[in-house]
Amino acid sequence: MKTTLLSALFFASFATAQEPAATPAEVGTRSKVLELAGAFSNDGYRIRDGFWTGDLEKGRPRFLEVNLFAGNEYWFCAAAAQSARKIAVSLFSADGKAADFQTYHDGPVAAAGAEPEISGKYFVKIELLEGDKSPFCLLYTYK
Repeated sequence: MKTTLLSALFFASFATAQEPAATPAEVGTRSKVLELAGAFSNDGYRIRDGFWTGDLEKGRPRFLEVNLFAGNEYWFCAAAAQSARKIAVSLFSADGKAADFQTYHDGPVAAAGAEPEISGKYFVKIELLEGDKSPFCLLYTYK
C-alpha cells in the first residue's frame, strides 16, 4: 500500500510540474535544427524523437553521450541563435579520440555525420566558435 501511495504522489507531483516557457530564441533554434534535419530526412534518415537544449559559451563546449550501432548512419544536427555566429558539432569515441565523421557548417547551424564501424558509447561535442553566449538545440537523424 505504501508503494502505491508514494507512486501516486510522485506521479501527481510530476504531472503538475511545468517546464518554463521557451523563449523566442529557443523556439528559433528548434525551428532551425528541424529545418536542417528535414534535409537529411529527404535522404531516408529518420529524425529521432526528442532534442537536447542548453546554452553555448565560447570556451565551454557541451557534450552528449550517445550509444551508436555499427552499420547505422547518423547525422547530429545543432542550431544556435544568431548571436552565435559560428558553431561546430564533432564526434568522439569512448576513449576520447576523434571519430571518423563528416561535417556541415553554416554559421549558427552545424552537423556531424558518421557511420560507426564499432557499436558503443560515443560523445557528441557542440561548441561555440564565434559569437556570444546563445541557446542551442541538438537532435539527430539515423538510418
